[in-house]
Amino acid sequence: MKRLKQTLAALLIVSTTHVAFVQTAQATMIGTEQVAQASQGSARSGAEARAHLNELLDRADVQSRLESMGVKAADARERVAALTDEDASRLATQMDKAPAGGFIEVIIFLFLLLLVTDILGFTKVYPFTRSIR
Repeated sequence: MKRLKQTLAALLIVSTTHVAFVQTAQATMIGTEQVAQASQGSARSGAEARAHLNELLDRADVQSRLESMGVKAADARERVAALTDEDASRLATQMDKAPAGGFIEVIIFLFLLLLVTDILGFTKVYPFTRSIR
């Protein structure tokens, strides 16, 4: 009887640990219109993508940023022209999705910097922190 209880306990332990690994899947029907819209919205021809990238390179703020990094606008245009259609389309999509200016990252960095300096006791900006000094 003791051996049966041990075997049953081991079997229950193994079966309950495997319950967490069971995965479920859900499937729904997708309409033809949704597929067509998704493919049209994400796919650009190589010529359209290159034209979009060249429009971005024509902007004064983009040119000044490139020059500050040591890249000439003419060199950037040559590289855009040398891209494959797939790479040009991917780059144009990434440029459209990229945040403008990275302002949120700057705010988060400043918050964390001031938080750390408050904790270290160099500043007193946030009332909810307590200095370690």
